[in-house]
Amino acid sequence: MFSGIVEEAAQVVAVEKDKGNVHIRVKASFTHELKIDQSVSHNGVCLTVVDKEGDTYTVTAVKETLERSNLGGLKAGDRVNLERSILMNGRLDGHIVQGHVDQTAVCTGVKEAEGSWYYTFEYAFDGEMAQQGYVTVEKGSVCVNGVSLTVCNSKDNSFEVAIIPYTHDHTNFGQLTKGSVVNLEFDILGKYLSKMLRYTS
Repeated sequence: MFSGIVEEAAQVVAVEKDKGNVHIRVKASFTHELKIDQSVSHNGVCLTVVDKEGDTYTVTAVKETLERSNLGGLKAGDRVNLERSILMNGRLDGHIVQGHVDQTAVCTGVKEAEGSWYYTFEYAFDGEMAQQGYVTVEKGSVCVNGVSLTVCNSKDNSFEVAIIPYTHDHTNFGQLTKGSVVNLEFDILGKYLSKMLRYTS
């Protein structure tokens, strides 16, 4: 489980295809603290550390993950947002994030606003999935590339987020442009509430 508070935007040093899987090697400042089998969020996707070598470690993304996220498009030199799983004795600064990406979205606009930035994202809308909580709500939470953010200008198939300078500079948001593909995880609390309402109505 994660909080959507990114620790660093780390560099991908190698990507290796292996049948339907992809092995991703990442150089991170906290590699020495990692253990094999530990979970780390990569652009919002929970992946397991399978190997360590020096200041780099490797995770493997399977076909299901590649089809549902933007990890299949990674290449050496790209930056990924990293977060280790939360400690239960600390503050939850973002919101509850599972690391289970629901779908991707496309950045349709980036607008600078006196030191901050507004990003607009559009995603494929499915009415049945929306009834199950796969939607955004005004002032609600959404996880974009592993970053916990507050929604504004929520619509059926799009939403906007405001990015402060710190987030812009310390995540891969600074590299996003119009047309960039990002990972979305909708709020798990909204999904549970939507399902409970279906049983009580």
